[in-house]
Amino acid sequence: MEYKTKSVIIGRMKRPSNEDTKVPCFVALFDVNDPHKTGDVPKKRLEFQQKDRIDIKGMDVSYLLAGNDLVINNLESISVEEYKNDRLRITGKQKS
Repeated sequence: MEYKTKSVIIGRMKRPSNEDTKVPCFVALFDVNDPHKTGDVPKKRLEFQQKDRIDIKGMDVSYLLAGNDLVINNLESISVEEYKNDRLRITGKQKS
């Protein structure tokens, strides 16, 4: 599904059980760049259960070491799609 947004934070959530090999994750959509610096609340938060991989195609991505999250800024829109039951594919239009 496609979303109009300026930036996203992508991260993992706590596993329900230590025996789980797959991990729940989230994609939070924001109206500002660098939302981790502003404290702004996401305009929308997408949550996915039991994923083992996220493929991000054709965008500049920043990895936040302190929280193990990914930030993608300068977006016009982003598309998030589930495939192969346990994967996400994220593509988007990013301003230069």
